Amino acid sequence: MSITREYAEHRRPEPTRVRLLDDDGSLRPDVDFTISDDELLAIYEDMRLARRFDERAVSLQRQGRISTYAPLRGHEAAQVASAHALGDDDWCYPTYRDHAAKYVRGMDLATLLKALRGHGDGYRVAEGVNVMPEYIPIATQIPQAVGAAWAARLEGRDDVVLCYLGDGATSEGDFHEGLNFAGVFDTPTVFLCTNNQWAISVPRERQTASETLAQKAHAYGFEGVQVDGTDPLAVYEVTRMAVEKAREPTGEERRPTLVEAVTYRQGAHSTADDPSVYRDGVPEEWRDRDPLDRYETYLREEGLLDDDRVEAIEARAGETVADAVERAEAAEDDPGAMFEHVYAEPTPDLERQRAELDRLRERYGDEAFTEGPR
Repeated sequence: MSITREYAEHRRPEPTRVRLLDDDGSLRPDVDFTISDDELLAIYEDMRLARRFDERAVSLQRQGRISTYAPLRGHEAAQVASAHALGDDDWCYPTYRDHAAKYVRGMDLATLLKALRGHGDGYRVAEGVNVMPEYIPIATQIPQAVGAAWAARLEGRDDVVLCYLGDGATSEGDFHEGLNFAGVFDTPTVFLCTNNQWAISVPRERQTASETLAQKAHAYGFEGVQVDGTDPLAVYEVTRMAVEKAREPTGEERRPTLVEAVTYRQGAHSTADDPSVYRDGVPEEWRDRDPLDRYETYLREEGLLDDDRVEAIEARAGETVADAVERAEAAEDDPGAMFEHVYAEPTPDLERQRAELDRLRERYGDEAFTEGPR
């Protein structure tokens, strides 16, 4: 055999992307899945609520009622369906964009808004909710999620850690260190990389020369799977199988998985970003691939949705979001609380800053500091 033929036969085959729904929302032929009708509807309702929350949050930021916000439009399927695939005792390590995933896993929407209004307790996760607070630095959560999963394995617990990340995180050292450790020590971790084609203004093709992000897992000795991130059925099933593999030993060990959910960031990176500076709108191939519309079409074809049920779900979503906004804005806050929990013993600089705040409060009143960001 010539070296040319031998080389050709050892090349990696063309990557495949898991899809259960066609672009028009119809179920592809010869596919099977395990999701019950109740779960299908729960995923739709949470996706509808995520869309309403996202629209309202952008509006609140434009009004100066919350601080900088990271929109999630286009990510609803990747976030909601993957979070639904977890067990009750599993953990979620989100990014700053995974508002819907945090909600599905038990976080209160009002708490999410409190954090965006500068309330410290907005980052306090309620007892029994297995969600870690998100981090702003890219990829910081990856080695921490791996560490938590390793601890679960060492302690003999069967819980799994789902770690969310974006395509930009794959260029960070924390990504490589975390995945390498997961592969070596067989940690029960599922890495869910939402590839939305942009890391702020850096396009996917400038992040890496790899044909897919999923294939990066092979370098660390475990499986990588690429899935259509606008197809909630496919995201759910792929995540569920990865969670099962992390929970139940396959062969001798529980194994991690890297899931690449391919979607498109329909809006700005954040409300502080102007995407028109670096891209010309949403490409045509993605413009008509709205995950919510596509999924709704499927559910209607299956007889699980009709106009009345959609109207009721939309009404509930609106009421839930309105209630969360009201409760977040009604929350009282002491501006002086910002100095607590910084150091065990306040430093002289911190004490000077606290004294300066006290002088300003006395001069202008607390109203100048408690009405939310402007």
